[in-house]
Amino acid sequence: MSIASALGLTKKVRYAVVGAGDITQSAMMPGIAHTGNSELTAIVTGDPEKAKALADHYGVKHTYAYEQFDQLLASGEIDAVYLGTPNWRHAEFAIPALKAGIHVLSEKPLEISVEQAETIRAAADASTAKLMVAYRLHFEPGTLDAIDRIRKGELGDLIAFTSCFTQKVDPANHRAQNGVEAGPLFDMAPYPINAIRYLFGAEPLAVEAAVGTRQAGNGLGDFDDTVAVTLRMPGDKLAQFTVSYFANAVDSLIIAGTKGSIHMSPAFGFGEGIAQHRRVGEDKSEQTFKTTDQFGGELRYFSDCILNDRDPEPDAEEGVADLRVIEGIVRALKSGQREDLPPFQRMRRIDPGSQVQTLGAVSPPKNVNASSPTGK
Repeated sequence: MSIASALGLTKKVRYAVVGAGDITQSAMMPGIAHTGNSELTAIVTGDPEKAKALADHYGVKHTYAYEQFDQLLASGEIDAVYLGTPNWRHAEFAIPALKAGIHVLSEKPLEISVEQAETIRAAADASTAKLMVAYRLHFEPGTLDAIDRIRKGELGDLIAFTSCFTQKVDPANHRAQNGVEAGPLFDMAPYPINAIRYLFGAEPLAVEAAVGTRQAGNGLGDFDDTVAVTLRMPGDKLAQFTVSYFANAVDSLIIAGTKGSIHMSPAFGFGEGIAQHRRVGEDKSEQTFKTTDQFGGELRYFSDCILNDRDPEPDAEEGVADLRVIEGIVRALKSGQREDLPPFQRMRRIDPGSQVQTLGAVSPPKNVNASSPTGK
């Protein structure tokens, strides 16, 4: 008997969304129906008026307050949850869901510390349910094409990576007033960090330098609004990136090797196609990949893993790997010195041939105004 039959499903996984902020409303909720193998059956939020409005819009019968999460888990109404809460509330919901045998798709970062992420990982290992971290670019065609080209040797030996990923954040946004764990280091840096790791196919060895600045009059909370980082990779390769909540929008990366390079812009956002500007030797080429529903795509992949009993690739270990680097950056910002990272080996990498998702783009609801390229 298949898992779908055992669950009483017609090949659809029943989801509750937990947290109804920008990322959930503008991207994930519109994408669920787009997957063909998933459906929205419950909404969890701390705002009753928002819950009613969203339930009416999507035809959802069941809404819950955060304090009623245990009731939801015991209700029999869902098979999985999507966590779009603030970063520091992921463990709060992921762990009891996994203990209840409910599958979990958690936004990134997995939590705000390696310790918390490892706690979630242990809960996943002990559960019959699956956990995936929502690294949507692991399924995006332009990203996977770049990984494939690098693995085939088109760029030669990789030497350097650089990225600039910035946005203007409204001081009224919750991310602007909740400290470093909601700031650009935890919200935006996982994108270039993850890209460094999947393009090099290796784990950073040390944070060579990290510098944070705070612009006068930024209106933001008590954290650096702009952070620049240099990482040392195996083989004395270098990777650098800058993230900011105060600079005008930039979304790009360059990966350079001994034979060629790829410049991607946009590189991390959603809502438009990823673009590559390639140079191999003296030959130049450009390609803009078709815009896809990145959120619907990652959800379709996760639901397919659930229905066919396959382990998803961006698992808890992938979430731990990025937080290992973020914690090193936090230490380097405090010490002003190089910070070596604990030894780490990723046991599984992206498979460009099997993970690509090509769902067409969907339009966000007209009443939603997404304020961030990351969607949070």
